[in-house]
Amino acid sequence: MDEPDADADADADARARAEPEAWAGLMARAQAGDKIAYRALLLAVTPLVRAIASRALRERAEVEDVVQDVLLSLHRVRQTFDPARPFRPWLIGITRHRLLDRLRAKGRRAVWEVAWEPVHETFAAPETNMVERAWDSAALRTALAALPAAQRQAIEMTKLREMSVREAATASGMMEGALKVSVHRGLRRLRALLGKAGP
Repeated sequence: MDEPDADADADADARARAEPEAWAGLMARAQAGDKIAYRALLLAVTPLVRAIASRALRERAEVEDVVQDVLLSLHRVRQTFDPARPFRPWLIGITRHRLLDRLRAKGRRAVWEVAWEPVHETFAAPETNMVERAWDSAALRTALAALPAAQRQAIEMTKLREMSVREAATASGMMEGALKVSVHRGLRRLRALLGKAGP
């Protein structure tokens, strides 16, 4: 005998989904602990929430995020709803607040983030960078050869062989201060030479 009552409740809930006037009744039943009514209510209000969010947001994923935020908010504040009042304006108010929260967050992110586009992608495969690497190596060798011997030796030891200043000074017989000056002047000269030799 319980099955016909369950079927009648399911039919009534299905009809209520299509009738926003019945949403307040479903919410009242949900507040009383009726899980079937609560599920029916959530299924019934989702298209309205999605439609409101779709008007303000373009990306489908963001729309669905707002729908989920609204349904979670509805769940958190369900006990504050007064069944004597209309349900639809209460739901629309919650939806608008969650939508505004999303738009504010999106605005804050837009200030700091850059959208990824395929043109930003680089390729790690060595064959894609062969031409640039060959040009860079040849230009660097030419520019290094144009430096005075002390500057070339200081740069080769500290930058190319990655020796510490102390190790390079000991190996070259230069004072550490003089080695640092040679590196600084040599790098400045290299930048000037490489800037003129552009691709």
